[in-house]
Amino acid sequence: MRRKPLSAFDLTTAAAGLLLVYLGAQSVGPAVAAARADGVWGVFTARRLTCVTHPGHEQCTWQGDFRPARGGTPRRNVALYGSGRGTLTPGAVTRAFDTGRDGHVYGPEGSSEWVMSALLLTGGGSLLTWPVRRYFAWRRTLRAASLASRST
Repeated sequence: MRRKPLSAFDLTTAAAGLLLVYLGAQSVGPAVAAARADGVWGVFTARRLTCVTHPGHEQCTWQGDFRPARGGTPRRNVALYGSGRGTLTPGAVTRAFDTGRDGHVYGPEGSSEWVMSALLLTGGGSLLTWPVRRYFAWRRTLRAASLASRST
């Protein structure tokens, strides 16, 4: 009886790996730009604080307007990544940069979003190696069996 090259589990693992790689690859450019503070510099004016409360945890972000320093198009109602309840007050102005990401600008310290991108790419790549290795092991076994049957 011949063994199948890949099982349903292998195919599911490969699909999950591809999904993780896809999700990680989408955000690599903006995440690296944000980590390097590489973008259009300007000022962020805080307008309102939005908070989400989870059990034992509160996450707050300042929403406001971004105006590029060299006169580009202002962006309204964007979030300042990494801002929290105690970082600004309504009407406060701070330096920020825009990487082009929808709905977000970043403070001078940049961001650590690249870590999640790296984890997604690494996890997805790891999941992809399992079925690929099994497939090539199956082919080696098949080739060895074919060679053995020819020599007898």
